Amino acid sequence: MEAAEGTLVASDQTELPSDRVADLVEYIVCGLVDDEDAVSLDVTDSEGSSLIEVSCSEEDAGRVIGRKGRTIKAIRTLARALGQRVGTTVEVEVVG
Repeated sequence: MEAAEGTLVASDQTELPSDRVADLVEYIVCGLVDDEDAVSLDVTDSEGSSLIEVSCSEEDAGRVIGRKGRTIKAIRTLARALGQRVGTTVEVEVVG
């Protein structure tokens, strides 16, 4: 018996609130960089908060941070806004 279109099938893993925020951050960062394959995120969850560390190539780190840090500040603002909607506090850091 096949599932009808639009039916959600339960998976073994439950999605954490930080997963949605990490997906957003990854989407934004991959749109900014030249080498998308070098982008990786390390998500550390603790009680009520999450730390998302973005790793990318050194050449692309400048693009992610932006002039005077404006781009990373905007990414942090979006991540915190979504985090607030899903019930967690979020910090975003760029690592090398």
